[in-house]
Amino acid sequence: MTQAESWTVGRLLQWTTDFLRKHASESPRLDAEVLLAHARGCQRIELYTAFAEEPPEEIKTRFRELVKKRAAGEPVAYLVGTKEFFSLPFQVTRDVLIPRPETEHLVVAVLDLLKSQQEKNQLDGGDIAAAEGAAAASPATKEISLPVRIADLGTGSGCIAITLAKHLPKATITAVDRSEAALEIARRNAQTHGVADRIDFRQSDWLSAFSKETDAHWDIIVSNPPYISQSEFEKLNKSVRDFEPTGALVSGPEGTEDIRKLAEQSSRHLVPGGYLLVELSPMIATQVQAILSTPPWSYVRTIKDLAHLARIAVACYQPDSTPSG
Repeated sequence: MTQAESWTVGRLLQWTTDFLRKHASESPRLDAEVLLAHARGCQRIELYTAFAEEPPEEIKTRFRELVKKRAAGEPVAYLVGTKEFFSLPFQVTRDVLIPRPETEHLVVAVLDLLKSQQEKNQLDGGDIAAAEGAAAASPATKEISLPVRIADLGTGSGCIAITLAKHLPKATITAVDRSEAALEIARRNAQTHGVADRIDFRQSDWLSAFSKETDAHWDIIVSNPPYISQSEFEKLNKSVRDFEPTGALVSGPEGTEDIRKLAEQSSRHLVPGGYLLVELSPMIATQVQAILSTPPWSYVRTIKDLAHLARIAVACYQPDSTPSG
């Protein structure tokens, strides 16, 4: 076989890109690069200086098996065992939902909420210069030092709780999931990112295992709950429908069932003036706003994603607004 006919890194990538495109991959070139880098045990960037190299047979065999599974619909994140979220790598298995860029808006919403609260506290305390300096700081460099208590419900891989712990050094965080297998993945990720000692992992179906009287209440409850209706689920790409945990995706016939449970249970575990932030589908944004506009909830705002679609709902718990009688 001549050099022109050999299966070099460059040729493997080109052939695989064309092959995966025919098998309905939404990002065939990226998939090919990630899988080949994983098979070689290198960073993706290293492939660009190795186009002319022909990998050893064992690497090509490993790569072919990965490509075969990807063509059958298995997500790349499960094949390589990791997914990046907020610039951090998270271990993922089929026990947990794959972290998505849309969910990063949930983290940003919490951080923005706390930045505003911190600046307000500084102004109320008369430290105007400090408040002005804090407001001028960039999101990447400004530290939030509030001693806030946060619960992440349906934590899955732990990406939300762990990212918040990394950005909120004085936060006390509880990560809740009904799946012990998911909690084990979340604990490993917390250990990897050095925040395991600052997160309390609890097994519970939402907050059913928590006592209103004895368990601590939180300032913020955040969740990326199941919000897909059963009919919508049937139309999803097979990479999602056939491989990711259905219980983390499907809420019920309407898609709002779990958010209703969250609203009802969270009202027993938030401090007055505390906040509930949930990710949602644009298809149920109006229904969710109605749920979170009913006392004791006061609807704050809807946050849109980069596609200008409703993605995050923010509501404030105001028990005094509950009608009497």
